[in-house]
Amino acid sequence: MSSTASPDVLATEKMNLRAALIERIGGYMTAHAIGVAAELGLADLIGSGSRTSEELAAETQTHEPSLRRLLRTLVAVGIAAEPEPGRFTLTDIGAQLRSDSPDSLHKFARMFCHPIFFTSWQSLHHAVTTGERAFNHAYGTGIYDWLAQHEETSTLFNEAMSEESRISAGQLAAAYAFPAAGTVVDIGGGDGTLLTAILLARPGLRGIVFDSPSGVAEAPAALSKAGLTDRCAVQAGDFFQSVPGDGDLYIIKSVFQDWGDEEARAILRTCRAHMPDSATLLIVGTVLPETADTSAPVAFFTDINMMVMAGGRERTESEFRALLEETGFTVRSVGLGQAGPLSVIEAVPTAAA
Repeated sequence: MSSTASPDVLATEKMNLRAALIERIGGYMTAHAIGVAAELGLADLIGSGSRTSEELAAETQTHEPSLRRLLRTLVAVGIAAEPEPGRFTLTDIGAQLRSDSPDSLHKFARMFCHPIFFTSWQSLHHAVTTGERAFNHAYGTGIYDWLAQHEETSTLFNEAMSEESRISAGQLAAAYAFPAAGTVVDIGGGDGTLLTAILLARPGLRGIVFDSPSGVAEAPAALSKAGLTDRCAVQAGDFFQSVPGDGDLYIIKSVFQDWGDEEARAILRTCRAHMPDSATLLIVGTVLPETADTSAPVAFFTDINMMVMAGGRERTESEFRALLEETGFTVRSVGLGQAGPLSVIEAVPTAAA
């Protein structure tokens, strides 16, 4: 704020600064509004056209005056538009809430606006002051143990992770020089979204999706739908105990963020103990800048969300390098932003470096 500006300009700048902070304070309101919109399926009902609040209220069996206020709030945050009073369309951002969109984040929005997230975030102060997981404080157990006991939410969680992975999976398949043949093992591969993109792009490769029993529950159906059953196996297990030992390339995508350094080292040591000396390890995920800035706020949201929900964290390049060196790996390359917002760290067993 310039001290030489006129009083009117100074007053305007001050109000703009106040508004900017108030918007950020009200971020939880935006999240709740988007979450309700996703639960009601408003984006699917609006589609590529326009709908009135009366029409949407009738189809969702909601209170029209209240729904209209929700829709106008969605307009204010760029999710929808109101070309004429009471009639609403979707913006390009809001279109991602359509369940039929190839770029859909509908399940992702439903999951991350689920009550377990809001309840856990209410314990952020506890997490910051004690270093303990906010989710555990709120629910008395870890999130993955909780999900294992709540099948419907676990299914939604897996579907949300699949949506989040879809675009980066295609970008990784196109950007990384995968070999023409061999076996790719996706550790923590969930329903196989990432491996599906890779195998479809490289017909000579075979694959193994490896995850917990609940993690791979949807993988057989997803691989069958993609026509990959004969080229991709599904194995359930615990990556703290073992991983498939016959791979040529091992991929760990968006897994380390769920865990603290001790657990991350344990996962890497398991990989090193079971993978061949000739194999390559790819870590795909967020790499934080060494000093924080405003260029990628989502990365920092993810970092603190991991602290709240799972006790994990995002890491800088130097932190990844230290973990890998401590567990018997040598970093060959770091491709920042190689898979869209995600980076690719390529490492090999140190004995083979």
